[in-house]
Amino acid sequence: MSGTSMDGIDASLVDFSEKKPNLVTSYYEPFPESIVSKIRKLSNPANLISLEQLGQLDNQLGHLYAQAVSSLLKKTSFTTQDILAIGCHGQTIHHAPALNHPFSLQIGDPNLIAEKTGITTITDFRRRDIALGGQGAPLVPAFHKEFFSEPSENRIILNIGGIANITLLPKTQNEKVSGFDTGPGNTLMDYWIQTCLNNPFDEDGNWADSGICQDDLLETMLNDPYFLTPPPKSTGKEYFSSEWLTNKIAGKQYLPEDIQATLCHLTVRSISEAIQKSPITPDRLLVCGGGIHNQLLIKLLSNELPCPVNSTQCFGLDPAQVEAVAFAWLARQTFKGLPGNITDVTGASRPVILGGIYPGKDDSFLNKLKKNLD
Repeated sequence: MSGTSMDGIDASLVDFSEKKPNLVTSYYEPFPESIVSKIRKLSNPANLISLEQLGQLDNQLGHLYAQAVSSLLKKTSFTTQDILAIGCHGQTIHHAPALNHPFSLQIGDPNLIAEKTGITTITDFRRRDIALGGQGAPLVPAFHKEFFSEPSENRIILNIGGIANITLLPKTQNEKVSGFDTGPGNTLMDYWIQTCLNNPFDEDGNWADSGICQDDLLETMLNDPYFLTPPPKSTGKEYFSSEWLTNKIAGKQYLPEDIQATLCHLTVRSISEAIQKSPITPDRLLVCGGGIHNQLLIKLLSNELPCPVNSTQCFGLDPAQVEAVAFAWLARQTFKGLPGNITDVTGASRPVILGGIYPGKDDSFLNKLKKNLD
């Protein structure tokens, strides 16, 4: 998994032999700065895209994903022959589900991954859902339901990556699981501190904590149509972009740290208001993603909500690995011929098998397919 924060690759080795998925081990590979720069350039909607640059980055990411798999396996006694499949989300370059001709583009050549590792690779998870009228996102709620549902309490799972999304898990089985992107998570805060201080992110929220939230600016931001749109909905850094922020602060005089403080409050308020408007009253909020490490953000969120706010680590899964484990689970769904989307989340017209399958050298998938055909 490499997400909208564009910082690196999370690789997880997951065992599905028990009732609940078991994270065996994980590996993180930060992107070289040259790769980060290329991803930012190609994913900036204001830039013209060179097909040559796009094709080369697709190739480079394929190699990097394959290397991450090899590095992950080196931490274990397992070999490539022990692995049924790789689920690779790829790097999102552009997510645009609301266009007349909607699409979501992730790159990282799966042909290279399958060839370099020899392992069957499953990728391109979003576009089949979009083909059925869905948003193609968020897709992790199906996994959240599998791993985090609890009949004794209403739970909401919050992932704070570049974009924040929530999954509503009602304790009553006959109630529907739902979820959506609430808006910016870390993306605007990361952009602003990179622009002003040349730091990759606001560690612990310390810079935001040194500023003062500007209430007039915050209300202007919260009046954006996205926050008022009912789900199903999804968004990305294409929408909550540098241009979006520039337009909001145009003609105003704010201290840079005050803007950072306001952006932190924007993430908190957009999440808390989405939760307060949701059809369930949460007994617990479980948080995953890089935002879990922003102490100011988590403190503010805890103050906004009436329920306990916990890390997913407290319930058996490292918050940094939830998304990677989720795409391992989605790949397994694909391999078994089972749907991976929840229509009440994405808005697709029906549940559907997600992803494309690229057989590895051991032909495990092809052998299974032949067996089923015989």
